[in-house]
Amino acid sequence: MTTSRYCLAALGTAAGLFLAAAGPAQAQAWPQRPITFIVPFPAGGGTDAFARPLAAQLDQQLGQRIIIENRGGAGGTVGASAASKLPADGYNFFVGAAHHAIAPALYPKLDYNIETDFIPIAVIAQPPQVIVVHPGKVQAKTVAELIAFAKANPDKLNYASAGNGTTHHLAGELFKLQTKTNLTHVPYRGAGPALQDIVAGQVDILFDGLGSSAPQIQSGRLRGLAVAAATRSDAIPDVPTAKEAGLEGYEVATWYALWAPKGTPADIVTRMRAEVEKALKTPLISETWKKNGSPIPTLAGDDFGKFVTAEIARWGTVVKDAQVKLD
Repeated sequence: MTTSRYCLAALGTAAGLFLAAAGPAQAQAWPQRPITFIVPFPAGGGTDAFARPLAAQLDQQLGQRIIIENRGGAGGTVGASAASKLPADGYNFFVGAAHHAIAPALYPKLDYNIETDFIPIAVIAQPPQVIVVHPGKVQAKTVAELIAFAKANPDKLNYASAGNGTTHHLAGELFKLQTKTNLTHVPYRGAGPALQDIVAGQVDILFDGLGSSAPQIQSGRLRGLAVAAATRSDAIPDVPTAKEAGLEGYEVATWYALWAPKGTPADIVTRMRAEVEKALKTPLISETWKKNGSPIPTLAGDDFGKFVTAEIARWGTVVKDAQVKLD
């Protein structure tokens, strides 16, 4: 080998070794600037109740700010669509919810696929839903009294939701099916505006995630009639389960989760998943989740992806059986 060829070969080997070492070094250096979490609902709703405390904890762990960007509309599908098209550079993530497992059955022309256009990071919270009423507008103090009034006064009561196709909406439709009552659906552009209006007495009933309604029940601004879970919530222990209230089999949870856009580097996905799992174990997050009525979830990665697939099938059946149509 000539001297010049030998030098070129040596340089090539050195360059290869440098590039091989650069990958891990870059992963260790991430993040080097603020990270954006797209929340597909207006500020103040159940998603915010968990996304913002988690973001604050991740700020500390990662040493970079997590920016919450609320993009509401169409039951969370507007924000999901926008998130699916963001650069997959490790600085954009999507905080979705159970609503996004319902959307495929209601929006046949979605321009994104929650299973293939995103990488599942982890479920961040799983609060059950709760049936709440405005105490000044609705005199019912139990589910039985609410059903009796609704049957005696068809279409007089209305219920708010976070939008067409959300768990709030389907929880209301499921309630109507099981109780054979007629309630008027009033969709909002997110749980925040819906919650604000029921607290203000503009609507009668809300089938809400416990994370956003628990503080309102605790303060007396809203009356909780039943928790849609198998056990009572520590956040509102005086509120019976749906089964205790006479609604057998009425269980609905509004789970929230973190995804990354498809194509996000695997090492960054792994790092973010580990950071989220670490954050969920901190005393501050544990206490906040308990206050908001959510257990600490353990679904992450592939197991989370399988869970989403099962949820899509489950809610697809509910949509069909309830003959839910978008208004």
